[in-house]
Amino acid sequence: MGYTGRKDHAVLLAHLKNAPRGATGDDGAARAHATRAMLAVLTSLVEQIKALDAQISEQLTLHTDAQVFTSLPRSGTIRAARLLAEIGDCRARFPDPSSLACLAGVAPSTRQSGKHKAVSFRWAVNKQLRDAVCDFAADSRRANPWAAKLCDDAIARGKDHPHATLVGRLIPSRSPLLPAAGEWGRGKGEVG
Repeated sequence: MGYTGRKDHAVLLAHLKNAPRGATGDDGAARAHATRAMLAVLTSLVEQIKALDAQISEQLTLHTDAQVFTSLPRSGTIRAARLLAEIGDCRARFPDPSSLACLAGVAPSTRQSGKHKAVSFRWAVNKQLRDAVCDFAADSRRANPWAAKLCDDAIARGKDHPHATLVGRLIPSRSPLLPAAGEWGRGKGEVG
């Protein structure tokens, strides 16, 4: 793996050589202890992250719904595990597609009284689920032509956040845990 920046190697090396030197003497010795302690903490933290990643991967492969979530576009181990953790495997929890969309906060909140009707952003939601679903939807457009076209059309219509439009279209018609949804990839918009 090499340097992939746009500057010449000689310019980068000269910049590094001209950088201010670290502390020296007693001050440098005192700071060295703190630096070594921080390095030991970071090394331990990296090892723990690797162990947790391995455990997440193992638990995901053992789960009965692992195939559903790992088959989603651009869904690696971490994304699949995150979606599984947030959506869950209890199919009765979401009796229809709109219930998942509402809990994820991708369906607008409509309030009507008499002739007055107000449509607003849904604030009372599971924010972790919203983040997981929006992350999945944002990457789906990179892996699927249907999703990419949906986003491009939203941008052409002047939408500020086309990924929100994509989430709203993916969830109601393509949720893998809804009884009526069937398999991903069926229907008019193929996601998988």
